[in-house]
Amino acid sequence: MVKKELPNKDTPYHKVASWIGAIQRTHPVEIFTTNYDLLMEQALEQHRVPYFDGFVGSHHSFFDPYAVEEDLLPSRWARLWKLHGSVNWCHVIHPSHLKYEESRRMPYLAMIDRLRSFFKKPSPILITCGYSFRDQHLNANLLEGLQGNSTAIIFALVHGELKKYPNAIGIASNSANFNLLAEDEAIVGTKWASWDEKESIDSSSHQVAVEWVAKDKKTANSPKQARFKLGDFVQFGALLEDLIGADKQSERQTNAK
Repeated sequence: MVKKELPNKDTPYHKVASWIGAIQRTHPVEIFTTNYDLLMEQALEQHRVPYFDGFVGSHHSFFDPYAVEEDLLPSRWARLWKLHGSVNWCHVIHPSHLKYEESRRMPYLAMIDRLRSFFKKPSPILITCGYSFRDQHLNANLLEGLQGNSTAIIFALVHGELKKYPNAIGIASNSANFNLLAEDEAIVGTKWASWDEKESIDSSSHQVAVEWVAKDKKTANSPKQARFKLGDFVQFGALLEDLIGADKQSERQTNAK
């Protein structure tokens, strides 16, 4: 499956790539992924979004740790960091307690260092989507980043019910700058709560991020419960697509004045 290509040009990966290419920014977008596949690379290239993943060259590419560390590329270039390696690397290092020394080798160490460096920036915001928080080594680096920078913040968008993510719950319950958002509940600022309920809703209440479902489908006029949908990568991509449209509309209105 890791060698599969994207089926079309309307996938969430393409929508992420399109958003990166469309927004104006002074700082580069950094993508951290634990996936081994090349799907993000495909989408970025198809949208002609330049990116740097630590490797240079076209015949026999080589890893350049100096370029990774110095980070002197233009801000319009995205940064793509494959934290667990990639299928197109000669050697993939899977971090574990049995391979600690191996995990200290390049390029894995450099990828983790990029994550650490990200949290040292002023007011860094990290959004995770689809990450299960089962990698304790990576969790430790995320927690270290939050503890080391009080202006840092993580929005963790998880798929399904909150109870499926005990590791993330543990972090969110003790870290005010870690916000955990699941389909049924959320932990924000260490406070745990369910999403809103309403007695009735209109069609305009259904948006990309939230849908309203009857609490009791067998009862007429049952109260409606909000269900947060952005933990689904498809919905997250749809949100970014909407944001691009909103930005372009705002830009047209500004230019018309």
